[in-house]
Amino acid sequence: MSPSNMSPVNTSSTPLLAVRDLSVSYGGIKAVKHLNLELHQGELVSLIGANGAGKTTTLKAICGLLAPQSGEVLFDGRSIKGQGAWTLVSQGLVMVPEGRGIFTRMSIDENLRMGAYLRQDKAQIEADIESVYQRFPRLKERHKQLAGTLSGGEQQMLAMGRALLAKPRLLLLDEPSMGLAPIMVDKIFEVVRDVAQQGVTVLLVEQNAHRALEMADRAYVLDSGEVALSGPARELLGNPQVQAAYLGA
Repeated sequence: MSPSNMSPVNTSSTPLLAVRDLSVSYGGIKAVKHLNLELHQGELVSLIGANGAGKTTTLKAICGLLAPQSGEVLFDGRSIKGQGAWTLVSQGLVMVPEGRGIFTRMSIDENLRMGAYLRQDKAQIEADIESVYQRFPRLKERHKQLAGTLSGGEQQMLAMGRALLAKPRLLLLDEPSMGLAPIMVDKIFEVVRDVAQQGVTVLLVEQNAHRALEMADRAYVLDSGEVALSGPARELLGNPQVQAAYLGA
């Protein structure tokens, strides 16, 4: 694929997230190469590509779990390079990792409360926990159950609910549908769309490229650690290169 320089949909304000010339290496392997992307407030942006394209590495570098070799990450106009993930949560940058990362020996309720550990507004925390339970009734039914005994889909619900308790301004989602039954995939994407419609900015990494492009405002296509294509998601959905490489056309 040849690189694209298509501009983002909204360029009228400072991006909430701006990644500039980012490179990340594992030993001698450069996993991400001079990557540029940005998200504006309220956007849902998808990041798609083949396995090993650098999607998860990009998310980890953004949220402070990996140190970039070079480049810059700006959140709300300020550099966050070198800050740990725990400090970024307090600023509103929250990630749901691939594999969910829940606390398996804690209950559902305890996991949700861990998402709010930096907050002091106790009454609103209780209201937000109830909101998560309304969104995911199965979690409420089992709120005292150990998280490690849940199904994969229920664990994904819990991971997303815990992230929402942190009151994110920017939510990074890494493969939320991986390994889930189709009915559960539908539920997870429904929640992602609903969260975005409520004003939370979302960067979605997803192997299900068709679903990711259908629901996104814009998208980036990664190929061997570089941005190969970018632009409005609907345009990429109809792009013959994208269809051939990622949509099975």
